[in-house]
Amino acid sequence: MDGTMMDPLRVNDVAVVEHADGADLPEHLGPRPHLHPVRTLAGRVITDVHPEDHPWHLGLSVALQDVDGWNFWGGRTFVRDRGYVDLDDHGRIEHASFPVMRADGFEERLRWRSGAGEVLLDESRSVLARPVDSGWELSLTTTLANATEREIALGSPATNGRTGAGYGGMFWRLPPVAEPRVFAATAAGESEIHGSVSPWVAWTDRDYTLALTGTDTATRADPWFVRVDGYPGVGSQLAPVAPVRLGAGESLTRGLRALVADGVLDAERVASWAEAARPGSKTDDVT
Repeated sequence: MDGTMMDPLRVNDVAVVEHADGADLPEHLGPRPHLHPVRTLAGRVITDVHPEDHPWHLGLSVALQDVDGWNFWGGRTFVRDRGYVDLDDHGRIEHASFPVMRADGFEERLRWRSGAGEVLLDESRSVLARPVDSGWELSLTTTLANATEREIALGSPATNGRTGAGYGGMFWRLPPVAEPRVFAATAAGESEIHGSVSPWVAWTDRDYTLALTGTDTATRADPWFVRVDGYPGVGSQLAPVAPVRLGAGESLTRGLRALVADGVLDAERVASWAEAARPGSKTDDVT
């Protein structure tokens, strides 16, 4: 089934996730499909788009700042020995089709197209929403396949010289916060969790909890990316130190599960949920 419009995903008859194709966005914002708004079962919106500090942050999305030299993240590009620079180097991620569309999930095919028009990556994405004891769970799995006949590198500002800025991959921009707290299995606070490897990370504010965990061993080996003071956001780092290189025909897969709950959950409840979602447990899909 093709098309770029779809109904919101529903859990317990509540609309919890909406899909936007991002096709009409200007090039400097890194046009790409994304999920926004994402809501708790009580209706609290816990994503943000086009915030004033980083207008290219788009809800929950998959993006990289350096794919074969092209910026698919949006905004300025980090250049070694120069810092962030405004460049005409933006690509766009295009929706191609919805092979599967259901009330609780979908499969999507996407193309990562450079500013010169070349398709660098073909992406297969799966999204599923389902109820769990503490609220509901959102699963997002993405497979990126090299669409060229040469090796390409997937990088980040960190791989281009900005230590600690390995952002890129799956990223969740949160709305303005009141009393944020971020904690993981063995640490708490932005400085302790950012760049660390932990089975899960959780973010709470006055009336909601968001927890993230990897659905496979590769994702769980990726360091977390966490921002609290500068802006509210959390995600995984695909290329935290060195570029990930994909040969012609090669692909990689990453997956996150998110627990979305009303109220503030403690570490014990988050850990119990994350244990049930560990690699090797039953995985859900939308086929």
